[in-house]
Amino acid sequence: MQPSQVLFQGEALPRALPVCDHYAGTEVRMRKALALQAELGPVFDITFDCEDGAPVGKEAEHAQLVADILLSSDNRFNRVGVRIHDPSHSCWKADVATLIKQAGKKIAFVMIPKVVSATQTQSIIDEINHVAKTANIGRVIPIQVLIETHGALQDVQAIAALEQVESLSFGLMDFVSAHHGAIPGSAMDRGQFDHPLVARAMLEISAACHAHGKVASHNVCTNINDVAIIESDTLRAKNEFGFTRKWSIHPNQIPVIVKTLSPSPSEIEEACSILLAAQVAQWGPIQHEGKLHDRASYRYFWTILQKAHLTGHAIPAKAEKLL
Repeated sequence: MQPSQVLFQGEALPRALPVCDHYAGTEVRMRKALALQAELGPVFDITFDCEDGAPVGKEAEHAQLVADILLSSDNRFNRVGVRIHDPSHSCWKADVATLIKQAGKKIAFVMIPKVVSATQTQSIIDEINHVAKTANIGRVIPIQVLIETHGALQDVQAIAALEQVESLSFGLMDFVSAHHGAIPGSAMDRGQFDHPLVARAMLEISAACHAHGKVASHNVCTNINDVAIIESDTLRAKNEFGFTRKWSIHPNQIPVIVKTLSPSPSEIEEACSILLAAQVAQWGPIQHEGKLHDRASYRYFWTILQKAHLTGHAIPAKAEKLL
């Protein structure tokens, strides 16, 4: 049996996604992102943005542009998602019609912004599925959801529980703005980690994701040049709030986020050693360097190995069969 079958008996495997999600809204930036992905490999996702990327009055043309680029030979790995307009916008259904009908077989995921409840989220998913079925797409398209309204946060457990949802992202800017000045502007930057209302929101989103085996994705870092700040924000989101994926809004941020959220060489080596020893012991308890390990810790180290693989790290040949 594969380690995943042994270690997660009766449980759904936790979703696994690249650790960085890069947003691009203009044609130049979309093509530049694809060129970088071709260079680095599918160690990060790209999201083509129809919500903030589309010029007002030219939403249909922008959706068509996104579909065309998705279908182009530049999209080498099929790790490009799309963010549609929010449910209150008149163009969201048109986005779905254009993108799913034309490029549904290539879209990695659909990001839905500004939902207010699990019921509303499911209704949008139903529309996406209806269009996909009508267009004979032949696959269920993964859904990601942006939690940035009071209603979505109140319903975050139910949203995370929706079967087709693979990831929740925190919409920091809109969430702070929704408090109409009650939360200071500093919380849209590094103050986010210390303001109680914002920290609470991040914790609830992360907890909901982990409870349902989904991926918790952290919001943007507005600093695009200071590597130390990008790294620090990413580490705090990971170590203090349990986020395992983070948005990028500039190509400079991508390598920093990928490196920061990747396992270190020593972590990979430890995971390989423990899992290989566990396999020899037929997944019973073992002692490794004076410490006891059992299936609980094996699940942790298997996740480390899987993340190493997703982030492009070399896995020793003898451990590849563990993935």
